[in-house]
Amino acid sequence: MSKVDLHIHSTASDGRYSPQEIVRRAVGLGLETIALTDHDSIDGIAPALEAARELKQLQFIPGVELSTDVASGEVHVLGYFIDYQSEELTTALERFRGSREGRAQGMIAKLAEFGINISWERVKEIAGDGAIGRPHIARAMLEKGYISSIKEAFDKYIARDGPAYVEREKVTPAEAVQLILRSNGVAVMAHPFTVPEPEAMIAELKAVGMAGIEAYYNGYSGEEIGRLIAMAKNNGLMVTGGTDYHGLDDSTETLMGGVDVPMEAVKGLIARAEPKMLELAYLK
Repeated sequence: MSKVDLHIHSTASDGRYSPQEIVRRAVGLGLETIALTDHDSIDGIAPALEAARELKQLQFIPGVELSTDVASGEVHVLGYFIDYQSEELTTALERFRGSREGRAQGMIAKLAEFGINISWERVKEIAGDGAIGRPHIARAMLEKGYISSIKEAFDKYIARDGPAYVEREKVTPAEAVQLILRSNGVAVMAHPFTVPEPEAMIAELKAVGMAGIEAYYNGYSGEEIGRLIAMAKNNGLMVTGGTDYHGLDDSTETLMGGVDVPMEAVKGLIARAEPKMLELAYLK
């Protein structure tokens, strides 16, 4: 079990557990440093920070994961040590959140064409106060017995190339990096193998200020991790890692800390963070 997990989601986006529960569970698992990186949402940062400060048993790094628009594949950009009080960042994420709702309604309509009838009201109930995402739709499908697992919903219907997928408003990868930088954060490319030519994308994003890539990732083989570390070295970038934990099915999902992320990843982030942003984290 690793002591570090820098890619975790809560109910502030499409995770199962509240930000406070994420912190408590991380402590229970013996983690020493975590980052909350909800999809296009920073709403969970303040309550998670409060919980971390009360428990005083692990370091907490404020983060976010931004979805972007590319011709093929998917590029997500993680932002660490962000100014989660930034008006520009808050406004941008509110706009993305509205786009998520329109996309979800479109997916529900498409699913109905396949005889899968779930209600918008139920999807909103599942999402609660979080930014609505595809896992909320998948959970509504699972509740009604249309699928046997969350994975099946993505594989058959709502993955990007699925028949019920609907696109939403996104920024380009470069724009996401620049938004993170304007929020005084450290930009890192998440799970790089979701894009057909990762090294070309890595070079493009480094040119606009990206600081690192996520090499240690749930499901990546030793060979794949080695390739990403080499790409990072070739481009003068740091490496980070995490589980991408959502808590949707703890019987099958890799738990927080289930990816071996070295403590050097945390040290690298701290070294690259704006000094004033370190004060908005909880570091021991």
